[in-house]
Amino acid sequence: MSSQVRNIDDALATITEHWQPHRLASVNDYDVKVVKIQGEFVWHTHPDTDELFMVLSGELTIQLRDRDVTLGPDDVFVVPKGVQHCPKATAEVHALLFEPKGTVNTGDAGGEMTSQLHELA
Repeated sequence: MSSQVRNIDDALATITEHWQPHRLASVNDYDVKVVKIQGEFVWHTHPDTDELFMVLSGELTIQLRDRDVTLGPDDVFVVPKGVQHCPKATAEVHALLFEPKGTVNTGDAGGEMTSQLHELA
């Protein structure tokens, strides 16, 4: 990806489906992804990496086996590697994700919600 200014709102405006992350930028071996979230995802883990969620708008609940974590705009939460989690949102949420390149959105769960990483135009 070339060095260029990227606008988060413009990037989000191009996303038409929920749970389909799009690469906004790359930093070393990490991808910065934008995503629209609504509904409930699948329970999954990322055995080899932490996952950072930053909510831009809306309210996101990250269900953990021992508690729920609720994030609002400008909140950040890191799900530690190997921790089973399930994001959900009653209304649409706009978020940034920070993950190592190649991280699959459904982690070890796979299934129909697994997305290929989309590139922004």
